[in-house]
Amino acid sequence: MDLFLALLSGVGQTLAITGGALLFGMILAVPVVLMRRSHSVVLRAIAGTFIQVVRGVPVIVWLLLIYFALGTSVIKLTTLQAAIIGLGLVSAAIIAEIYRSGLDAVAPGQWEASHSLSLSTVPLYGRVILPQAVVVVVPQLASYTIGLLKDSAVASIIGAQDITFRAYQEAQSNLNGLSAFLMAAAFYIVLSIPIAMLARYTGSRLAARMQS
Repeated sequence: MDLFLALLSGVGQTLAITGGALLFGMILAVPVVLMRRSHSVVLRAIAGTFIQVVRGVPVIVWLLLIYFALGTSVIKLTTLQAAIIGLGLVSAAIIAEIYRSGLDAVAPGQWEASHSLSLSTVPLYGRVILPQAVVVVVPQLASYTIGLLKDSAVASIIGAQDITFRAYQEAQSNLNGLSAFLMAAAFYIVLSIPIAMLARYTGSRLAARMQS
């Protein structure tokens, strides 16, 4: 019971890191994908370079750079803030590609028909493009969220008080690492199940709505 309660105390931090990084990434990914699809060669190059660089560096390196370099020499960051920024940057690069795949999935005829009707940007995306793209984006975004939940364990390396950090503490103090990390694994599985169920439900509803 003590082990369970110890790991339970890290659930809040795990969810905060995952949710914060996901939100950060979803917002930052919008200008990135717009630049990626821009007619400007320069903007496309900047967005492409950002995606390649961010995805090419291991998450743990980003966390260490942000927490120990940016967080000490520029501004003071808590472990939670550093984890959200680091994982959020990586999320932005990945989610931008998810957004792009959703937009690319919209049939060219839909874009051409919208332009022929002289729709402005907001009606074009709000009424025509996004409702179709979201059917592709939501399942991929849900799968990535589950991966992000698991990747959030890396934040324990900078001292974030998450499930993995609590399991490590218990393993060190009680010399029972097998039980601690097996239970930690169970926690991650339990937390990922609702995300998977919500993704399936939302995906099926969106698909049915598009067909109706």
